[in-house]
Amino acid sequence: MSKKTFALIAASLVALIYSANYSIAKDVMPHHVQPFGFIIFRVAGTMVLFWLVGLLGPKEKIDRKDYPNIFIGALFGMAINMLAFFEGLNLTTPINAAVVMVTAPLIVLPLSFIFLKEKMQPLKVLGVLIGLIGTLLIIFYGKGQSLRAPNPALGNFLVFINAASYAIYIVAAKKLTHKYHPFTFIKWMYTIGLIFVIPFGWEQLAQMKFETIPLNGYLKIGYVVVFSTFGTYILNIFAIKELKPTTVAVFIYLQPLLATIIAISMGSDSIDYVKISAALLIFVGVYLVTRVTATKQTSITKI
Repeated sequence: MSKKTFALIAASLVALIYSANYSIAKDVMPHHVQPFGFIIFRVAGTMVLFWLVGLLGPKEKIDRKDYPNIFIGALFGMAINMLAFFEGLNLTTPINAAVVMVTAPLIVLPLSFIFLKEKMQPLKVLGVLIGLIGTLLIIFYGKGQSLRAPNPALGNFLVFINAASYAIYIVAAKKLTHKYHPFTFIKWMYTIGLIFVIPFGWEQLAQMKFETIPLNGYLKIGYVVVFSTFGTYILNIFAIKELKPTTVAVFIYLQPLLATIIAISMGSDSIDYVKISAALLIFVGVYLVTRVTATKQTSITKI
């Protein structure tokens, strides 16, 4: 199996795992744990896993000049990303959250243009504008069941902040993946990220009643830590290393479809015309942003 094929498979698995995560994490909050308290579980558990697995990797020393990128990765890829996502998901519905997350490729494009010198063409700019119209539609008009989505507008906006933070993380981590083994810098990202999130989630963590959480609650928390955090970050690192940032972000394009199927099958959300319309606009935007890149990269190693 070629490295490019493995990277594409890794990115596809990330999309599937994340799609299930919307409904699974939603079932945990706020019944068993509040969003920010859940984040401490997520970051601390994943940090321990990465340090343990890191013992099997090469012993590399990080150059002092690369710490700013690691700091940026921890801030946007672990702290802001996760805090915004969990609070946003707590306030909105799984399908709304999945649709808004598709905007990440639209954000990656201008960031790649600025920092990685990728070309920005008129058709791509049009795609960004169309996608943002869809984003505004879902943010302001995407609704949900009142008991499961107490504040959809704010929740949708926070998920958009999450998508923007994820896009910044992808761009910031790109250069590091070519220089270091993934375990070398990701364990430091999570260590720094834990420092960022503790002040936000410590009080909620202390309020948890661990004895009242059923087994399936712990299994769902474990899924979020082991699969949708530890597993997806490992897969994403390999995908980022072999693929262009815009290509990695495109796999988020699969999440609304998969998340919708999972959410409806679990009874945690429903579909309506606003969600469908917003999704179509965002999908068209993402397609326009990525189609030129896809057609021009058939003759090179990375896509």
